[in-house]
Amino acid sequence: MRGGGRPGRIIGVGLAFAAGLVLVAAGANGALWALSSGHRFDVASAPSTPVVIVPGAKVGQDGSPMAYLRGRLDVAIELVRAGKAREILLSGDAGGDSGDEIASMRRYLNEHGVDPALVRSDGGGLSTWETCDRARDQFGVHRAIIVSQYQHLPRAVALCRAAGIDADGVIAYCECRRSTEVRNNFREWLAAPKAVAHLMLS
Repeated sequence: MRGGGRPGRIIGVGLAFAAGLVLVAAGANGALWALSSGHRFDVASAPSTPVVIVPGAKVGQDGSPMAYLRGRLDVAIELVRAGKAREILLSGDAGGDSGDEIASMRRYLNEHGVDPALVRSDGGGLSTWETCDRARDQFGVHRAIIVSQYQHLPRAVALCRAAGIDADGVIAYCECRRSTEVRNNFREWLAAPKAVAHLMLS
């Protein structure tokens, strides 16, 4: 009987641990949504700002932006054309596993008629925090819009504001497969506790 109870206790501990992780992730996500409340917009309602920040994302094998990144770039283009941003700051991994995000973004903007003189690039934005921190320290950005999909936007806005940027967020488009949305939702749930910890320590 004693031997038979041990697996049950192990399972119970494992379930309790998993439930604890879910509660932590839920609380962290709730905190990020609360911290970014009042700072998330669509293109039509977005305020005017000197610069729109576009975080990098995966590029295809042919070097073209994939759905998430295209959605961010398309919104940045709309903001510039609507006179709601004067320039675009591209931030991503210039040597990523899937390819050069910066080169891919610059090429896409050029193909869509954006004046290269309006575009600045940061190939060292390897995370959302680094994107925000470097935008302030390396590029002198103090007021900005950051563009990303709705799952990522609360974390992006909260981290940029913690980095000292008066940041608002605009929701990016996503012509994505359902599996891509599910995967990215899961990724954001896992990333939220680390972001909140960063905010508490910054």
